[in-house]
Amino acid sequence: MTRTFLGLPTAPPGVGHLRGERPFPEAAKDALADTQLRRNLGKATATIRAKRAAVVSELHDWAELRAAGAAIKDHVLAHLDRYLVQLDDQVSARGGTVHWARDAAEANQLVAGIVRATGASSVVKVKSMATQEIGLNEALADAGIAAWETDLAELIVQLGHDAPSHILVPAIHRNRAEIREIFLREMGKVGVPAPPGLTDEPRALAEAARLHLRRKFLDAEVAISGANFAVAETGTLVVVESEGNGRMCLTLPKVLITVMGIEKLVPTWRDLEVFMQLLPRSSTGERMNPYTSMWTGVTPGDGPQEFHLVLLDNGRTATLADPKGRSALRCIRCSACLNVCPVYERTGGHAYGSVYPGPIGAVLSPQLTGVADNPSLPFASTLCGACLDACPVAIDIPQMLVHLRSRVVEDKREHRRLPTPERLLASSAAWAMARPDRWGRALRAARLGRALGGRRHRISTLPPPLAGWTATRDLPVPPPETFREWWRRTHDTANPPGDGESAR
Repeated sequence: MTRTFLGLPTAPPGVGHLRGERPFPEAAKDALADTQLRRNLGKATATIRAKRAAVVSELHDWAELRAAGAAIKDHVLAHLDRYLVQLDDQVSARGGTVHWARDAAEANQLVAGIVRATGASSVVKVKSMATQEIGLNEALADAGIAAWETDLAELIVQLGHDAPSHILVPAIHRNRAEIREIFLREMGKVGVPAPPGLTDEPRALAEAARLHLRRKFLDAEVAISGANFAVAETGTLVVVESEGNGRMCLTLPKVLITVMGIEKLVPTWRDLEVFMQLLPRSSTGERMNPYTSMWTGVTPGDGPQEFHLVLLDNGRTATLADPKGRSALRCIRCSACLNVCPVYERTGGHAYGSVYPGPIGAVLSPQLTGVADNPSLPFASTLCGACLDACPVAIDIPQMLVHLRSRVVEDKREHRRLPTPERLLASSAAWAMARPDRWGRALRAARLGRALGGRRHRISTLPPPLAGWTATRDLPVPPPETFREWWRRTHDTANPPGDGESAR
């Protein structure tokens, strides 16, 4: 029986990959110490940035395309109930079966049940962020079903017993030599082994992957995919990719299961046209994707003869309920924000602890899980604004980060009886700044800090709670006189700016 209730408040804990085992600052510290990782990230992100800039500059109407993409997404989010029902009706009318999953646990149960009903003991997968989000591979393994990734980068991650670190290039943290070692060591354990004389040339590595995966494709009875978009007016699903492995998954098996977040809708084919220009340029730096696969329900005698669509909430309606945070659901998973982010470029994706790393992960993951489960991610940013400039659907990530930081503070305030050192410090500063006479006395008292500056005239060590600041940066010593004192001395007046009633 199909259930259409959506809305567990957040993604459930203990299921999927939205919560890290360690807070971001702690994990990032280890990542910063890995010089090989930083070299890999720096080279890869610089290459992608340059390619993207070149193809974006070719379009004179790029700003208009961005605005159109944002408007379409906002329209969909405002009318999500209507378009989801329309999609359900259209997929069902064309021979597909639609399942509604409130959270990761329910989605995993649905997919495992469908696979078991076919009698299959293994499935092939085309790259899907949603299935990584819900931990589908682990759930299938618990049900005795092996899931084989077929995207090249995902294959590298799976064979390396690793985790993805980038939305578009999950193995961005690996270089060619590391990939060669993984293929030689692991391929033979789970299928066709890599050639003994395998080199680290990209062509040789791709050929080894092709031979290994071809047997998986030919043996597969069931495939699982994600979806980049779904067209509500016809029930058409869309997957864009660069290798063709996705096309093999979508056409060869008898049964196809697609797991899709409920926000991936576009109303019409004409709306899809906008995103087919925005996505490839912003993701791979290409004018169009090499492989764009579209299917509508079931076609007798052509492709899979059984199609299931799992519509996933998993915290999305909770995100939609926040007017200041809902635009994160515009995201088309292009990864442009990651490739320009100075924080991501130095720490990589694993430090974020979520399948969604980088700037978009810093605003999306805390909303899907609730900020209490991801309190450090909104602070994983310099607020430089590069992500907003790069985003093809104009998500104001910096403004959203500030909003989520305030939610983190409010959550701590509600759940802690004793105030934190930061709260005490901020409260003290607010009390001092509330009156000009208090603020003047505070400024004069701050001059005592000049004694801590030494010969360098920089304060490098302060006691708690200020020790956290000087642990990573120096503090300039206070000036020998305040602005007010300077004003009195140079203007010969007893009423400098900021004193008395004039400052209120």
